[in-house]
Amino acid sequence: MQTAINCKGKLIDLSSPKVMGILNITPDSFFDGGMYKDKEAILHQVEKMLNDGATFIDVGAYSSRPGAKHISEEEELLRILPVVELLVAHFPDILISVDTFRGKVAEQCVLAGASMINDISGGDLDENMFTTIAQLQVPYIVMHMQGDPQNMQKAPVYKNVVTEVFYELSKKVEKLNELHVHDIVLDVGFGFGKTVAHNYELLKHLDYFQQMGLPVLTGVSRKSMLYKPLHLTPQTALNATTIANTVAVQKGTQILRVHDVKEAVEVVRVLSFLDC
Repeated sequence: MQTAINCKGKLIDLSSPKVMGILNITPDSFFDGGMYKDKEAILHQVEKMLNDGATFIDVGAYSSRPGAKHISEEEELLRILPVVELLVAHFPDILISVDTFRGKVAEQCVLAGASMINDISGGDLDENMFTTIAQLQVPYIVMHMQGDPQNMQKAPVYKNVVTEVFYELSKKVEKLNELHVHDIVLDVGFGFGKTVAHNYELLKHLDYFQQMGLPVLTGVSRKSMLYKPLHLTPQTALNATTIANTVAVQKGTQILRVHDVKEAVEVVRVLSFLDC
């Protein structure tokens, strides 16, 4: 099992789970869209997440919520590059993950100081992404998604969601290995082309993905798989998120991607007491 990834020459130990804080700089994200539009708000939120214990900050400029509006590559770059540069200038040791499916955006952001790439499409939406990652030699989060953000939730169908997602991810890992990409993180893609039942089946069998010997990232923070069955809203789904994160860590997750860093760090700390 790979227990470390190389970020900007620094080995990050994943034998103890780490937390990735989400910074959406989009106007239409499902939970925090439009909240971080100016420098002061961005810096305040990132400082809070770092102080709360985030190891990584995941910056996204393209909303991937179901049915989200498509934006051009140029618009995405105009949104995200200044933020990456701002964060690197204010927090020199920051480890920035860039949430993008476009190779050019990935390249420009890494050149500006980002440390890793988080691709919701796992290379499906840009044929140049894998070769770009191989050239950049940064950690790559390869996520499973059926369809794209505009159509993924219309009618997702699987015969066996666990084995099919595993198979699709394994094929991509094989291609990345052939290109000598050394640091790969798996993401089963909760909510991306899956029904609520599919999501819970994946959560129940998340430990199945440990067979690949790679770190697993889980992103269930405030998602509809949690709040819809409980008749809540994203704003009131923190407790449900904490429970799901606890299950994910117990099933081998090495990185939790969350809106609420403090609570996720506490999940990791409390579970660590069981190993004492």
